[in-house]
Amino acid sequence: MDTFNKQVSDKIWRLLLVDDHPLVRFGLSRLIDDEPDLEICGETGKISEALELARTREPDLVIVDLSLSDGNGLDLVKRLHAHYDTIKMLVCSMHDESLFSQRAITAGARGYINKQEATTHIVDAIRHVLSGRVWLSQQMTERLLMGMVDGQSELKVATIDCLSDRELEVFGLIGRGMGPSQIAEQLHLSVKTIESHREKIKKKLNLRTGSELARWAIQWTLDQD
Repeated sequence: MDTFNKQVSDKIWRLLLVDDHPLVRFGLSRLIDDEPDLEICGETGKISEALELARTREPDLVIVDLSLSDGNGLDLVKRLHAHYDTIKMLVCSMHDESLFSQRAITAGARGYINKQEATTHIVDAIRHVLSGRVWLSQQMTERLLMGMVDGQSELKVATIDCLSDRELEVFGLIGRGMGPSQIAEQLHLSVKTIESHREKIKKKLNLRTGSELARWAIQWTLDQD
């Protein structure tokens, strides 16, 4: 038993699962239920319900997916971080860690784990974050350290890393075949705002037309899946 477990052996840690796939929540629950000091205090796939559960159930840790049925997981992380100082957050997602882990940490999460690694490392990641440390894969940690050694203030690992969180969200929805009106409805924004985001994305990515933007977004989305 490590030092962390010795110090908290009598405490039951409360975990909230936020993922829009019931099967994923079920799988994570099965892994966590095997740990006597960890319990699931609630689960949902929606940001609105997650905020309410965080208020009423008072979890120690929230495990968050990036793709939720009513929005982006990064937005949830930011809102929880702004309102609950004691709640720690661990992002568990299928998306590319090299692109999203830094965004998750900046938003307020204390760790990022890819779903492909969750079956073998989720409990380790949970305990790591609960102990106050940051969890990233070994490869990502090495990338960050190399960036610091090279004097880079921020690691640039992909061209689209220049996009803001909202721009990246719009870019992903474009890649899923959504038009401006559909994206506006999904994100509860005006069509004019979405068009503005599209123009900024094209400029940052040096794309001339909407067709080029759509092709690039679709290819990127397929690569993520």
